[in-house]
Amino acid sequence: MPRIQVQKVYKMTYEVKSLNEECGVFGIWGHPQAAQVTYFGLHSLQHRGQEGAGILTNDAGKLIRHRDTGLISEVFKNPANLEKLTGQAAIGHVRYATAGEASIDNIQPFHFKFYDMEFGLAHNGNLTNTKTLKKELEHNGAIFSSSSDTEILAHLIRCSHNPSFMGKVKEALNTVKGGFAYLLMMEDKLIAALDPNGFRPLSIGKMANGAIVVSSETCAFEVVGAEWIRDVKPGEVVIIDNSGIQYDTYTTDTQLAICSMEYIYFARPDSNIHRVNVHTARKRMGAQLAREFKHEADIVVGVPNSSLSAAMGFAEESGLPNEMGLIKNQYIQRTFIQPTQELREQGVRMKLSAVSGVVKGKRVVMIDDSIVRGTTSRRIVQLLKEAGATEVHVAIASPPLKYPCFYGIDIQTRRELIAANHSVEETRQIIGADSLTYLSIDGLIDSIGLETDAPNGGLCVAYFDGKYPTPLYDYEEEYRRSLDEKVSFY
Repeated sequence: MPRIQVQKVYKMTYEVKSLNEECGVFGIWGHPQAAQVTYFGLHSLQHRGQEGAGILTNDAGKLIRHRDTGLISEVFKNPANLEKLTGQAAIGHVRYATAGEASIDNIQPFHFKFYDMEFGLAHNGNLTNTKTLKKELEHNGAIFSSSSDTEILAHLIRCSHNPSFMGKVKEALNTVKGGFAYLLMMEDKLIAALDPNGFRPLSIGKMANGAIVVSSETCAFEVVGAEWIRDVKPGEVVIIDNSGIQYDTYTTDTQLAICSMEYIYFARPDSNIHRVNVHTARKRMGAQLAREFKHEADIVVGVPNSSLSAAMGFAEESGLPNEMGLIKNQYIQRTFIQPTQELREQGVRMKLSAVSGVVKGKRVVMIDDSIVRGTTSRRIVQLLKEAGATEVHVAIASPPLKYPCFYGIDIQTRRELIAANHSVEETRQIIGADSLTYLSIDGLIDSIGLETDAPNGGLCVAYFDGKYPTPLYDYEEEYRRSLDEKVSFY
């Protein structure tokens, strides 16, 4: 899924850039309207990717697929495209590219046809040894039809010499490294697998008619009327077929390290990850942030929509009123890079408006979930001040983003992170805030509060402290080099 193009100009760019989600996967086995249920499930996961979507169904061993660029409602705008997807099992995918460009060839699920079998594959995450494996596979005669890292698993399965099919799958899963949640649709079964750290969430549910569903987030269960059974565990491979669910492992060398950004930003507030509700975790982050905040203020304003839960927690803890000082226009698509500064500013104003009647004459605490480049924060501070706020104190419900992510989020260089290149005080000056407070790493871990004895409370916090839970393989060299680089955001 696509990496960000590294900019050669070491100077701040003014693109309106937020963190971009991963991808979302959904699978179902044993339902007469499998494609329709998958369509509804993918709708609930739309926030995880808006570049492309697809569904592949299994009709008594025959695999049928439809995929295209755009939102799930656009991909299936013509009802005939959904009606042709017959069968009692399906896998679906919504895509935000983190490796491989955004072309139709990269839109999943992939469908592989061989002389003796066929299967479908969908993946959420990012592999860290893609280059090495691809080179090796191509050397041995493999031909890739996409630039996505997902395809690698299919080639590894095919070239394995293990006599049993599940043996081949397990061997392939042990060969790929990084963050992955895979769904594999075979002619007679559905296979789900999770990386040894459980970076990306994956849950299993059951519908009233006995159909089994697998989804990146539990919020999709609500929509399709499924009951949560359990989460897929790190290093686990789950086989679903007509006889039920079988849980197996491909490795015992596991260490829970759920991506903390799932709780901070990516996941929907109504999802539960590892039995912790995302909205509740965000409220606790906001409350902890209020305890760490050291300034006087009159009102709390959350940046819609992802920071509203944290703003609630902050307001409850601080006793300050939680006001709707910023309004989001829900009908704006992503802001493309505009040719002039004036037009770029206009782009932000289209998305967000400050409510002058609420903020005028007030000392405002502006709550946001994270700062990536600082461009958006700077403009929101400006909007609030133009609307008459006397002071704007920015409080961020996560620690400073200083290091890239290699497991499936599209920040893969330090150049695009303001906190990697500037101190808190410098960042405060750049965004024009009266103060800037970040949540501490310990505060974040405690707020999420997973029940585990794994390091960092079972979370990956490498984006904040630079300590990665796995080797970085193909990314290592470039990453080491980037530690010495400094980019000015002034």
